[in-house]
Amino acid sequence: MEWIDYPDADLMAVHLANRLAGELNAALEHKERVLFVVPGGSTPGPVFDCLCDADLDWGRVDVCLSDERWLPEVHVRSNARLVRKRLLTGRAARARLLPLYAPGHEPEEVLADLEAGIVPLLPIDVCLLGMGEDMHTASLFPGADALEAALDPHAPVLVAIRAKDVPEPRVSLSARVLRASLALHIVITGAAKKAALDRARASQPIQAPVAAVLDEAVMHWAP
Repeated sequence: MEWIDYPDADLMAVHLANRLAGELNAALEHKERVLFVVPGGSTPGPVFDCLCDADLDWGRVDVCLSDERWLPEVHVRSNARLVRKRLLTGRAARARLLPLYAPGHEPEEVLADLEAGIVPLLPIDVCLLGMGEDMHTASLFPGADALEAALDPHAPVLVAIRAKDVPEPRVSLSARVLRASLALHIVITGAAKKAALDRARASQPIQAPVAAVLDEAVMHWAP
């Protein structure tokens, strides 16, 4: 695991956005289309603000969330809503967002259909993840009902997740798919998350799901 400390979150956002843009550009030199996986949550917002006007061929970039709440995009808690507002604007408005939600269904009813849009694009070219203080990443929560299935080496691409204190079902990329990313980054801020990461490094993925991807990740941290 590579670790990068930054003096503040603003510098981290600029540096990380530049690195992601460089990796996307490098991937576009070798492939017609590239797959860029991004998280929801508040931490990556400033990174998206810096990245959205990067000079690259966004029309050949497919953007997929690492996970999504089972809510329509118009809902204030939708991760897709956040990504459209903060990332898919400016030059990046030309990118294609792959859905992880289908209206009128339960997740399990349409996982195969949602996967069908992702599988031909795998492996992930560039992946950005976050991490919670409970050591979850994507929607792989400690104690979640399908966590063991999501961590399995032969897991499907997408897993429906339900967890205590999580108000709606989630759909998440499995650890197997995230871990296979050609470039994988995790961004965190604050002392509490740094302490949580230290605990995760000494834990098994079933207790600390982020541990399933740490060996392949570049960690970006700012106070």
